[in-house]
Amino acid sequence: MNSNGIPYEHLVAIGASAGGMTALGRVLPMLHPKTSFPLVVVQHLHPRQGDYHLHFFGQQCPLRVKEAEDKEVPRPGVVYFAPPNYHLLLESDGSFALSVEEKVNYSRPSIDVFFETAARVFGSRALGIILTGANHDGAAGLRRIVEAGGIGIAQSPEEAELNVMPRAAIELALPQHVLTLERIGEFLRKLGQPKALPPQQG
Repeated sequence: MNSNGIPYEHLVAIGASAGGMTALGRVLPMLHPKTSFPLVVVQHLHPRQGDYHLHFFGQQCPLRVKEAEDKEVPRPGVVYFAPPNYHLLLESDGSFALSVEEKVNYSRPSIDVFFETAARVFGSRALGIILTGANHDGAAGLRRIVEAGGIGIAQSPEEAELNVMPRAAIELALPQHVLTLERIGEFLRKLGQPKALPPQQG
């Protein structure tokens, strides 16, 4: 339990833009079925995006997949998608908040907006991942996570469908890891494995 009284150790945030659906389709199915943290996806979506992506990833991913709701408290073992045309934030108590303020980096939802609040609320327990995309959204937010002591990961630009976003994140945030999608999936699966209980004293 962290200092805010939130009953899990980590919150993982993934930011993606163009090419992100394909990339997520390789990472999310690799998650452990009993993943011990919430995972929040900020994917740039069309303002009138339907819910097909929720159904699609719900069939591919071993975890529950849903859209984040205002005032909802994220739970371990659930993948949350930021709703289209809303900024997604975290309040100090760990609950979600939605905002229709101006676009940031031409985007709403903005990866930077969510990552910055994740850094403020979770500090060293935040983990941010930047995947493929064609703009710089997410680089500043990932830097905030790294500066707060959290873990920063960028997709290998050589593998990314569009490498502008991961390259910007690498240059500005200096993430600890630059990984292929397969390695990102392996990292998250290992991180999410339930910790073994200590043996009981006889």
